[in-house]
Amino acid sequence: MSEQTPNSDPVEPTGAPTPVVRKSVLADFFDRISITQMTLAVLVVIFLWQWLSGYQAISEMRRQLAEKIAEMDGSNQANQKLLVQNQEQMRVLAEKLTSLDVRYAESQSQRAALESLYNELSASRDETVLADVEQLLLIAEQQLQLSANVKAALIAMQSADARLERMNRPVFNSVRKAIAQDMEKLRVLPGVNVSTLNFELDSLVGRVSEMPLGFQHRIGAAAPVTEKSPPSAGWQKFLHEIWQELRQLVRIENTGKAEIPLLMPEQEYFLRENLKLRLLSARLSLQSRDSKSFRLDIASARTWVTRYFDVKSASGAQMLETLNKLAVSEVSLELPDTGAGLQAVRILRVSRQKAG
Repeated sequence: MSEQTPNSDPVEPTGAPTPVVRKSVLADFFDRISITQMTLAVLVVIFLWQWLSGYQAISEMRRQLAEKIAEMDGSNQANQKLLVQNQEQMRVLAEKLTSLDVRYAESQSQRAALESLYNELSASRDETVLADVEQLLLIAEQQLQLSANVKAALIAMQSADARLERMNRPVFNSVRKAIAQDMEKLRVLPGVNVSTLNFELDSLVGRVSEMPLGFQHRIGAAAPVTEKSPPSAGWQKFLHEIWQELRQLVRIENTGKAEIPLLMPEQEYFLRENLKLRLLSARLSLQSRDSKSFRLDIASARTWVTRYFDVKSASGAQMLETLNKLAVSEVSLELPDTGAGLQAVRILRVSRQKAG
């Protein structure tokens, strides 16, 4: 047997497995360190692990911070560009605003001038319209007073009201109300057909020259006497013709007049002209609604026609019939007071002149 030293390691047989040896080394290592050393080693390992984790976290934060800073730098550059653009736009807007302020001031001055001009023109226009309305109302008043022509007066008043209506000004409402009252007074008046009476008088004036006078009346030839056997002898036939002519020369007729005045040609002319003048005078009396003068003129014309003209002829009978109808026609008219509109216009004009 070979001699072995006491503290020497046993000789491992050749070909022994390596893990067994390693296990022994580790076991020997763990046997040699104490618990304190092991704790310190664990703490060191933990510290190193935490340091590595913190370092990695800090590195990641630095990387992210660098990226953020880069993004912020890009944003700042973009913002700088936008700021420059905004400043340029603000400068342009400021210039435009200054220009607008100048134009606004000019427009304000022009507006003030236009308002002043408009007020002057409006006052002048209102004055012109009031003058026209007053003139129309004066025409209506003249038509009523001079000829009692209600239709013409209404037309003039309606024209005045239309002028005021086109202006559409509240200040003219009082005048329009007064004109409306005057027109209503005229509308309720009884109608007198002046146009028909005028036409009849005109037709009478035209027929005066055609009417035959009383002494110019001729009766139609009488029917010849029929004879059974006309004379055959020459001298008998001659005497027969002479007898027929003598029968045509003398006629006896009852005219119903005491005497028939005989007139010379120049007297006949003046008679017809005087009759025309009478009829024209009756027409003027009709226009002025003068019933008394109208009836006197018609009565005189009827007397002259009955005395001097042939009333049995067609034209004479028609004229006498028309004169009789005109004699009973009513032409007078009670006109109301229609001066309210004219007074309202004058009051308004005076008040505007005092205010101006």
